[in-house]
Amino acid sequence: MKEKIRVTVWNEFLHEKKNTEIAEIYPEGIHGAIAEYLNQKPDIEARTATLEEPQHGLTDETLNNTDVLIWWGHMAHDKVSDAVVEKVYQKIMCDGIGLIVLHSAHYSKIFRRLMGTSCSLRWREDGKKERLWVVSPGHPITKGLGDYFEIEQTEMYGEFFDIPRPDELVFISWFKGGEVFRSGCCFYRGRGKIFYFRPGHETYPIYHDKTVLQVIENAVRWAAPVNRPKTLTIPKAVHVEPLEDLT
Repeated sequence: MKEKIRVTVWNEFLHEKKNTEIAEIYPEGIHGAIAEYLNQKPDIEARTATLEEPQHGLTDETLNNTDVLIWWGHMAHDKVSDAVVEKVYQKIMCDGIGLIVLHSAHYSKIFRRLMGTSCSLRWREDGKKERLWVVSPGHPITKGLGDYFEIEQTEMYGEFFDIPRPDELVFISWFKGGEVFRSGCCFYRGRGKIFYFRPGHETYPIYHDKTVLQVIENAVRWAAPVNRPKTLTIPKAVHVEPLEDLT
């Protein structure tokens, strides 16, 4: 029997506690909405973790039983422990767990560490339409999608988005105000795979949207680690002897 993909959905879980309107949209939190959807899939097992739990819910036991980590953050990036970020970084680089970074988590410590840039962008909260164009139709993250899909109300993110050039670009967004944005970006770091997915602002029911959830599910399957022996440390340059006789 094929083993399930083990997913941990991480969320600050602060907006939902502080704002009743947001709590009405996500009564179980953004993390709860995503995990509930994923747990409907027979080959996926999703758990949740939040900022105010011990070690932000990302204990060694949790990370050792995680194949893909989904990260949502907005108002408390600076509250995330550097020690926890380092643990997550090592798990991605050495063990190959996948990371899916959602919306405002572009500014999270872990994403900025992996990108090595400011990850800054332009933004405007106007509640207008976003159209996401599929620009890599053969990519597994686009499974089941048409040429594009739309979100009727969202926050605008615009270029320039200060990230390294993506290894694979899956979606480009167009907004009512005329902006465009690289909204589906794949990166390879060490043994890990990272997917940045733009849609998501907390004041809109975007994580109840069937297409958005389908993309997240597709990304989970893509980002799951390849079955290879684990390493204990990030690989370093080492002197080696030749495998063949050079004489």
